[in-house]
Amino acid sequence: MSYLMYPRVFPELVEHEKKYSDTSVLPTPVFFHGIEKGDEVGVDIEPGKTLIIKFLTVGDPHPDGKRLVNFELNGQPREVLVLDKSLVGKDAGRAKAEVGNPLHVGAPMPGAVVAVTVEQGENVAEGQKLLTMEAMKMETTLYAERAGKIAEVLVKAGTQVEGGELLLRYE
Repeated sequence: MSYLMYPRVFPELVEHEKKYSDTSVLPTPVFFHGIEKGDEVGVDIEPGKTLIIKFLTVGDPHPDGKRLVNFELNGQPREVLVLDKSLVGKDAGRAKAEVGNPLHVGAPMPGAVVAVTVEQGENVAEGQKLLTMEAMKMETTLYAERAGKIAEVLVKAGTQVEGGELLLRYE
């Protein structure tokens, strides 16, 4: 029923629950804004069971953009390594394909690259399969619009891309 009423939003909810489990138990301010250093929050996971979480510290960034987060869970010290998304955005990011540039092959949609079937330096024929992308369980195959030589392959299988990002470049 939820899918019929909210066909665009419901699949996002299902993916969110697969990735993070049921986050509806979190207090709304914590869900949207997190907690500050030294704050403590109670999370009712089921009737009669409450987790007490106290945020302690965040470590220095690692070269891969992750940080060590220290907290207490019901008084027991814990730590977890998490990706700091604010650091990920600080790099130049992936280039966008120039619209109208015949040497650029851009992502037609946001999604994940499933397979790359060409390599740098390879000659491709018009209509040859270049790569396959997946978004919302639907696959899209990109084919060469023209013959040429691949100068650069900027993605690999498993790469998450945004719409318009540069995937391949012709010589």
